[in-house]
Amino acid sequence: MTNPGGLRSGTSTPPREAWTGQVGFIFAAIGSAVGLGNIWRFPGVAYENGGGAFLIPYLIALVTAGIPILFLDYAIGHRFRGAPPQAFRRMARRSRSGMESLGWFQVAIAFVITLYYTAVIAWALSYFVFSFDLRWGDDPASFFTTDYLQVSDPGFSLEFVPGVLIPLLLVWIAAITVLGAGVAKGLERANLVFLPLLVVAFLILVVRALFLDGAAEGLNAFFTPDWNALADPAVWIAAYSQIFFSLSIAFGIMVTYSSYRRRRGNLTAPGLVVAFGNSSFELLAGIGVFATLGFMAFQQGTAISELEGLIGVGLSFITFPAIVSQMPGGPIFGALFFGSLTLAGFTSLISLLQVVSAAVQEKFGFSVRGTAVGVGIVCAILSTLVFSTTTGLLALDVTDNWANNIGIVSSAVLMTVLVLWVLRRGGELRAHLSAVSTFRVGAIWQTLVTVLAPIVLGYMLITQIVTLVTDGYGGMPAWYLLIFGWGTIALIIVLALVLTLTPWRQSPDDFRAWPPYEPSERSRPRSEVKR
Repeated sequence: MTNPGGLRSGTSTPPREAWTGQVGFIFAAIGSAVGLGNIWRFPGVAYENGGGAFLIPYLIALVTAGIPILFLDYAIGHRFRGAPPQAFRRMARRSRSGMESLGWFQVAIAFVITLYYTAVIAWALSYFVFSFDLRWGDDPASFFTTDYLQVSDPGFSLEFVPGVLIPLLLVWIAAITVLGAGVAKGLERANLVFLPLLVVAFLILVVRALFLDGAAEGLNAFFTPDWNALADPAVWIAAYSQIFFSLSIAFGIMVTYSSYRRRRGNLTAPGLVVAFGNSSFELLAGIGVFATLGFMAFQQGTAISELEGLIGVGLSFITFPAIVSQMPGGPIFGALFFGSLTLAGFTSLISLLQVVSAAVQEKFGFSVRGTAVGVGIVCAILSTLVFSTTTGLLALDVTDNWANNIGIVSSAVLMTVLVLWVLRRGGELRAHLSAVSTFRVGAIWQTLVTVLAPIVLGYMLITQIVTLVTDGYGGMPAWYLLIFGWGTIALIIVLALVLTLTPWRQSPDDFRAWPPYEPSERSRPRSEVKR
């Protein structure tokens, strides 16, 4: 039997950490979802896939896949009360090691993404400082690749770039400090400060962009619908991909975050707030980015379609600096943009780190602070060795593509198939969501996550694998893609297997899963049920 604090009788194990309330959980979840991709990926993806027409498949993807899988993550983490390895292990009545390995697969993905994600935040932090004197000069492309990153040919180098190394270490120190403070005093407080600051800074940036010359033309380019695009299956896949990657689902974050909710913690209503809050920020980013690109096109006397660098690293670190150099009050605009990029990246980074830290803490019984420091130092060393060198940009590009398009999508396919088809836990998870939340989820939700999600995600995965095998990536040598691309997937699998086979130093039952709700309890108002 468990007591109200979740302890086993007769043990001295401290109560499991928890969010102070619903607001803290929502802010942390939105902070995780709103990241670099919202600012530098969504606007370009929308523009290239039908403009305003893209919003139709985007919203359909949000409702039919994004929100249902988000709810699935929430249900797993809250019902089985643990980070992915522990939650999936508890879920399995048999073959517990097999399900635990899926959990460690998700943790390993978060671990790999953390290593390079920190480097991009370090770039943004550097460019925040560069904005005040427009240090990139008249040729932002050359400054970024040659002067700042000092990019060399594909390979592996230990020639460190001081301009990346120093801010990278600062980011790691800040992340470890937040993580070491715990869930309520660290993660929650950081998001309660940084997320509003991010929204305010980005709103100021967007309002300023709307008053630039050419802003209207930029917005027309962004919102003008190409209805013919809706007949292209690739556009629909792009919509599902954007929703899937943007919401931070299926690789451990939301499972871990929901595990810190109290027994009667509402799940579905906060899930809707997180999903629509994330999409609203993406739409805001599209408005700001394309209003600014309209200004650039106006200055050059060209059309938006003829501009280069409309997505990803090129948009943030080449195109935007070029725009900032040409606009009135450029230094302030640049500081707002790169400050927003830094904040968005940092709130996502600490969620990734928490997945790794929580899993290690549960498996080995370490303290919160000790785990944060240990995990943080290991990650910081590896991140520095690989991504603060002259070959860091190329390694980052390849690792990111494989970790996201192969790793995360594989994780989602495995999770939906194993949890819903093999273990047949859909009904139990659906009942749990309905019992703790303000509104019930019905059979439609279960159908979406059991049938539609595996089909769409499976198609995405097969398409990506075929494309990478046949066409390669970015014109890079096959041996390089084998090491940093497929090698990344191999590393994730090996880590998952090794950590699964490692004995538990702390009993997996130190924090028990919540017992199922009694039918009489489900029928009573949430306010009357003992917490």
